[in-house]
Amino acid sequence: MTFDFDLFVIGGGSGGVRAARIAAAEHGAKVALAEEFRMGGTCVIRGCVPKKLMVFASNFAQSVEDGREYGWDIRQNGFDWSKFRPRLDTELDRLEAAYRRTLHNANVTVFDSRAVLDDAHTVRLADGSVKTAKHILIATGGHPFVFDFPGSELAITSNDIFLLDELPKSILIVGGGYIACEFACILNGLGVQVTQYYRGDQILRGFDDEVRGHISDLISKQGVDLRLNADVAEMQRNEHGVSVTATDGGIHQFGAAMFATGRIPNTLGLGLEDIGVKIGKRGEIQVDEWSQTSVPSIFAVGDVTDRINLTPVAIREGHAFADTVFGGNPTRADHDQVPGAVFTQPEYGYVGMSEEEAQKEHRIEVYATAFRPMRGAFIGRDEKVLFKLIVDADTDRVLGVHIVADGAGELIQLAAIAVKMGATKKDFDRTVAVHPTIAEELVTMRTPVRTA
Repeated sequence: MTFDFDLFVIGGGSGGVRAARIAAAEHGAKVALAEEFRMGGTCVIRGCVPKKLMVFASNFAQSVEDGREYGWDIRQNGFDWSKFRPRLDTELDRLEAAYRRTLHNANVTVFDSRAVLDDAHTVRLADGSVKTAKHILIATGGHPFVFDFPGSELAITSNDIFLLDELPKSILIVGGGYIACEFACILNGLGVQVTQYYRGDQILRGFDDEVRGHISDLISKQGVDLRLNADVAEMQRNEHGVSVTATDGGIHQFGAAMFATGRIPNTLGLGLEDIGVKIGKRGEIQVDEWSQTSVPSIFAVGDVTDRINLTPVAIREGHAFADTVFGGNPTRADHDQVPGAVFTQPEYGYVGMSEEEAQKEHRIEVYATAFRPMRGAFIGRDEKVLFKLIVDADTDRVLGVHIVADGAGELIQLAAIAVKMGATKKDFDRTVAVHPTIAEELVTMRTPVRTA
């Protein structure tokens, strides 16, 4: 059978674009890609990149305050969203253009259209035209989920926050995951009065428990009104914004209400189940270690598979797919010891196991220290950073590293190399400290604070 393309990619995010580029430019495949919204996907257009730029913007309030304490004569007149927003839009336009240029240079045919599957080798575009391909890759990502309740249509999500014409004076953020906590810190830093509801006992479920408590305390001290075991029962629009009735019966007024209550894969309406592609309970495409679905010609990478929903992981999965299918080099994406960062203020960087995970499988020693860093201590700030190592007591191997500090995302990238290489606590101990830095704590902790 003759096909129009060797590969048809549905989704122009990081994973899909990487797969298309490698298959075409490095392995000589004839490739097409369809994207119904903007090239770049969640990360570039409505996720990591604009969020990190907002993190940068929100940090300046504390920096200005610190500068004054250090002796600088600095005036602060507040944050001007109307100045920041156009620059943000311009940067996202630049990045989208770069993604398009990458595909063009790789000779990938781009369709700015929604695409659905008719069968295992056939894609139908929004204009009704049909394209065939020997292989199809689904890389459609995910989207924010808002549960249904009276007034739920009034909620905004992380997709919307970058598009606001102006920042509200107050906002309710619902959720306790990393997206909710990041935006609580961002908006608080930009001068918005922030209240955060989370229905559980502690934020950041799934992360290390000691870290969760530490960050919760920091967020509260910085001015976020964090309310645990709290949720929304109803919302109504009024002239001041949104009136929110909490599950405890209390009624509160906010300029806006942002829900960060989870994300689900973008699989609805793609025609996947009709052609035999197995879908999980959350709508995720089920794949094997080669990112292959239950239909041999169809593969999936990135958040749509709901494995590890991080941009670098999607990129690795897309690259591995292209090398395997078109490069003659069978490659599995490595999902072990994947580092990550939560961009709260301060940041949380992590790699490997949490204390709770490790003690289920290993006899462990825990090395941890919390202290006021020099920069803040000098001017009387009482916020503490946290450094934590989880060590296998039998092999001495470092199982996990957790850092809560300014720049933790940068620090953990380097620590992750050591952990990935199988470094032991003795390897950390024999590494000379860089002084004076906060990072020297990684190599100067000598006595475990507890064992389990």
